Amino acid sequence: MWPALVRYVVLLALWATFAGPAMAQNCGWSKIDRRVSYDDSGAWNPDVYRGLLGALSIAQVGGAIWEGSESRLGKTMWQGIDSQLLSGVTATVGKRIFTRVRPRDQDDPCLWFEGSSNDSFPSFEASVAAALVTPYVLEYGSEYRATYAALLLPLYVGVGRIKNQAHWQTDVLAGWAIGGLSGWYAHSRDVPILIQLLPGGVMVGLHKKF
Repeated sequence: MWPALVRYVVLLALWATFAGPAMAQNCGWSKIDRRVSYDDSGAWNPDVYRGLLGALSIAQVGGAIWEGSESRLGKTMWQGIDSQLLSGVTATVGKRIFTRVRPRDQDDPCLWFEGSSNDSFPSFEASVAAALVTPYVLEYGSEYRATYAALLLPLYVGVGRIKNQAHWQTDVLAGWAIGGLSGWYAHSRDVPILIQLLPGGVMVGLHKKF
């Protein structure tokens, strides 16, 4: 468990150490960033997509407890929880490191390392949304093509964050990358991280207890 987790952390640390400052120095991939017209109507209301993401995350936790870790679906659900936790922590740390100014505050995507009150990069919501669906796509995508429709969730959330002027395009791209990497790592594990921390390294689903 720990060697693989250390490799994951080291990879992200190297990226934060070298890629971030390079982007900040010459605007790097920020050249693709544009502030779009503000829109929080209908489906783009933050309460709507955050509510959807929160409901799916809660449903995943409930399903994981119900299924346990021994079934294929249950194991994937626990991997999804691991993935979201990893991506959430990584995105939060990234915000503290890069302190990028949000587009709603300044129409300049090159403002990096501007102080702790700025936390545009990367997008937390985009990373967590991508992390939620990635284990399912990796597990079931080759058998059930409709599983790829789950990728619409991070797309929807990411576009919403841009329309709300909460993030630049590259904030969302980085969030998707973090979520995808977290999901890939979580799915690659034979035993989910949270399950491995339990006595015996297994969890019996509630449905087997009734």
